[in-house]
Amino acid sequence: MAVITTSATAEQGESRAAALKPLAIDVAVPIAVYYAAHGLAGLGLAASLTLGSAVPAVRTAAGLLRDRHVNTFALVVLVVNVVGIALSAVAGDPRLMIAKDGALSSVIGGSMIVSVLAGKPLMTAGLRPFVVKGRAAREAAWQRLAAGSAEFRRHERNFTLTWGTVLVAECAAKVVGAYTLPVETMVWLGTVLLGAAIALGVLVGNVFASRMAELVVAEEA
Repeated sequence: MAVITTSATAEQGESRAAALKPLAIDVAVPIAVYYAAHGLAGLGLAASLTLGSAVPAVRTAAGLLRDRHVNTFALVVLVVNVVGIALSAVAGDPRLMIAKDGALSSVIGGSMIVSVLAGKPLMTAGLRPFVVKGRAAREAAWQRLAAGSAEFRRHERNFTLTWGTVLVAECAAKVVGAYTLPVETMVWLGTVLLGAAIALGVLVGNVFASRMAELVVAEEA
């Protein structure tokens, strides 16, 4: 029995790792490359973002050419990096540089909102592994709910929409603050706004995520 339990646990761990692998490749790797190039190697912002764009660019192109499928996470990271490269060419205006940070948030938030309108909520890929936990029965329950439960799909849309909305709102607040408040104030307030947006996203988003988890567990049972 112990051997069977150990084997099942190992399989669950492998399934969870497989589910998280796309997030690691499409999000974590580009971010790590950017910080290594910019923070450790001392490369400029544009050069660092270009290096960080290599993996999502290849993954996006491969998905389109080989699978006729858009790799959403890779595409979002690529778009964010391209916008960052374009904005990095504008320098010398501290207010514009503060507003630039908000613009990057708006690209991510806007992508989330568009994904909801397109019927493919972007945050689902990140939430799913933590709800399914590598269990085949729970994965099957998720699939059934996604295919036939209007309530489940509504919570799924609202989860991504929550994050998209708070990030776009954070962008708007940062842009307005950049041109109406002293630069010295926005230097610290910009970080506070981002932290507040993330906290609000977690607080409100968790309501929908918890309800989705409850539905999956009930369906599994």
